[in-house]
Amino acid sequence: MLSRQVGDAELRPLEPWEAATFAAFTARHREHLGPWLPWARSIVDEESAHAFLQRYADATARDGGRIYALWRDGEMVGGTLFRVFEPAASTCEVGVWLSPEATGRGLVTRAVEAMVAWAVDVRGIRRVEWHCVPENLPSRAVARRLGFTHEGTLRQAFEHDGRLWDVEVWALLAAER
Repeated sequence: MLSRQVGDAELRPLEPWEAATFAAFTARHREHLGPWLPWARSIVDEESAHAFLQRYADATARDGGRIYALWRDGEMVGGTLFRVFEPAASTCEVGVWLSPEATGRGLVTRAVEAMVAWAVDVRGIRRVEWHCVPENLPSRAVARRLGFTHEGTLRQAFEHDGRLWDVEVWALLAAER
C-alpha cells in the first residue's frame, strides 16, 4: 500500500526523512497523545523521531511493522501503523493517532478500513488486532464501529506515565469482514 485517499485526507507511508515534520506534530499534540501513546513522550526532537521512524522503515523492509501518516491539505493530521505485522503467523495489530482538530471526520475509521482491506485482501492476513486501554473511549468506539470483537482484557499489562494500565484486546477475523 503506497498511498490511499481516505475521506478528505491521504494515507501514505511515513518515512525517516519526514522526521522533522513528525517531531513537530508530536510536540504540538503531546498533551493530547501522551496519555495513550508512549512515543508521544519519547519523541522530543528530530533525532528521536528519525530513530522511531527508522525502526519502522527497517521493519517494513523485513515485511514487518509499517507506519503511515494522514495528510490533509499538506499537513500531517494523524496516522496509523501496523505495530505488529507477521505474515507467517497471519496476524497484525493496527494502531492509530489523530490531532484534536481532525477528530470527528471519520478519518481513522476510513484509514483502518483501508489498512484492514490491504492486510486481509492483498496480504492474506486472517487476524487483525486492536489494543487499547479501557479509558481511551474514542479508540474503543472505533474498534466497535469497525466490527472488532472485544476478546479480553490483559490486566496491568502496560506501564506508562508511572501507571500500570489494563489493555483491551479486540480482534477482527478475515472471515468476519
